[in-house]
Amino acid sequence: MESRETPPTYFRLSKFTRGFQNLVDAYGVANYREINPAPYAIITFPFLFAVMFGDFGHGLLMTLFSGWMVLNEKPLIAKKSNSEIWNIFFGGRYIILLMGFFSMYTGFIYNDFFSKSLNIFGSQWSARNYELFYLLKQREVMLDPKDMYAGNPYPIGIDPIWQIAENKIQFLNAYKMKVSIIIGVLHMVFGVSISYWNHKFFQQRINIICEFIPQIVFMIFLFFYLCILIFHKWTSYWANGGVEAGPHCAPSVLILFINMVLFKTTEQVGDCEPYMYGGQKDFQRFLVVIALMCVPWLMFGKPYLIYKHRQLAHSKMNNIAEGINNEGDHTHLQMADSGIPLSEHENEEFSEIMIHQGIHTIEYVLGCVSNTASYLRLWALSLAHAQLSEVLWGMVMCIGLGQTSWYGGIILYFIFAAWATLTIGILVMMEGLSAFLHTLRLHWVEFQNKFYCGQGYPFAPFSFEIILEATAGAEGE
Repeated sequence: MESRETPPTYFRLSKFTRGFQNLVDAYGVANYREINPAPYAIITFPFLFAVMFGDFGHGLLMTLFSGWMVLNEKPLIAKKSNSEIWNIFFGGRYIILLMGFFSMYTGFIYNDFFSKSLNIFGSQWSARNYELFYLLKQREVMLDPKDMYAGNPYPIGIDPIWQIAENKIQFLNAYKMKVSIIIGVLHMVFGVSISYWNHKFFQQRINIICEFIPQIVFMIFLFFYLCILIFHKWTSYWANGGVEAGPHCAPSVLILFINMVLFKTTEQVGDCEPYMYGGQKDFQRFLVVIALMCVPWLMFGKPYLIYKHRQLAHSKMNNIAEGINNEGDHTHLQMADSGIPLSEHENEEFSEIMIHQGIHTIEYVLGCVSNTASYLRLWALSLAHAQLSEVLWGMVMCIGLGQTSWYGGIILYFIFAAWATLTIGILVMMEGLSAFLHTLRLHWVEFQNKFYCGQGYPFAPFSFEIILEATAGAEGE
């Protein structure tokens, strides 16, 4: 039976994928045969959460709790609890399990275990140039990377020496900020790339030419290039790099990028080169010019092609009308057989098309800037979580560990109970909920709006019981 009604959407789900699909459906149910973001969210969602929640110990607690729910899910389901909070936790047990696994991984990379670092592979820094007598008298010493760094990075993650360094926050600030930008740009580029497969499947060639191509070019020529500059700075400047490649000559990536967009020349300071490589100034101007050309392409390209298509369709309709004597259904039949391509905006006013495309262009261009900045929440929440964990250890646990009297063990018992309670209540549950909500926002706003419409409706099998319940509910209102 032919129908103009859009078919409903149905996905085959398992107990593992259902939780991630519910997160996507809370944003909007996918249109019929539209790409479903849930399979990608199985990896990206717990990973982005873990970037903000990176602590091996806290991730271990989440893994143990969710693992207990997974291993005992059959008896727990049989109990049929009426607690709404418990049902939410239990329904998302596989999400919590993956978030715990990924948090353990990022905690291992950050070398954070309940705010402490583990010296597993041995630090690559040493104070070998100082005399032991001098070290015993000094509270702090300066480690110059030219002489006191082995030259080989810590095998996995961050060197444990940074845990006791006075400039720990400055170092982690710079590191996590740049990593957040790189992750965010890659996540958005992936979202724009997925839109190509949507357009290709629905045979929307005009969207590929006038939306996907300018969007991906704009994103790569500006923001992906920013990520390349970050990697270039990491690999081109070091302590023993001499005059031009030394740390004092490393240019600010932020200043370079701002000058690039504003077509300003970076001034030379001392003997340091103002740019990272030869021809960078001209190459950056070329990238900005091409990126700016994508804006009118994105704004006027699609309306122009729709306008030309309508003119062509109108002229063909006139030619068909002149070739026949009868009107009505015969004209419609010959138009259908004439091979005229139909547009998704066929019944939409041209002025509305222009307004819609203008809003879409402004939203995308400004969104590239705001969304990139939005991923800095990965850096902010990661630092906040690490500092809160460190403060809790220093102000609570250290009190018990510092006891030297005979009753110190009794005090430590109660101090540990207080520290464990605050760790689970604040750092795991409250901070975990905060990181979860921020991750949800990054997927809904920054990632899914690049390709996902979410204007469908779920498939519901025919059932007299459902019809009677809906009727009773309508009568009750």
